[in-house]
Amino acid sequence: MRRIYKICDASAWREAERQGVYRGSADDARDGFIHFSTADQLPGTLRKHYVGQTGLFLVAVDADALGDALRWEPSRDDALFPHLYGELDLGAVTAIVELHTRPDGSHDVPELPR
Repeated sequence: MRRIYKICDASAWREAERQGVYRGSADDARDGFIHFSTADQLPGTLRKHYVGQTGLFLVAVDADALGDALRWEPSRDDALFPHLYGELDLGAVTAIVELHTRPDGSHDVPELPR
């Protein structure tokens, strides 16, 4: 199983659990797909977009379960990032971890399967 990761506001994720589907953040809606990162890309994504933010979850997803709606496209530094064109079926979620924010605004990244 290949895992990819979504950084998500905890309240938005709780709403997705109530609805049974995650439709993405405002940034995802603007871009037309749900942004994900690989384990190796995650620290850079946190530094670039989430410094100082609290109340975040890290959602692990089975990339293989997403089928053709998942595309690997060039983004930061021309690296291929996973983008989901459609809603995230919560059945593809393998784990949810709370991200802890350090006093300097950075985040502790847990040990992740790659």
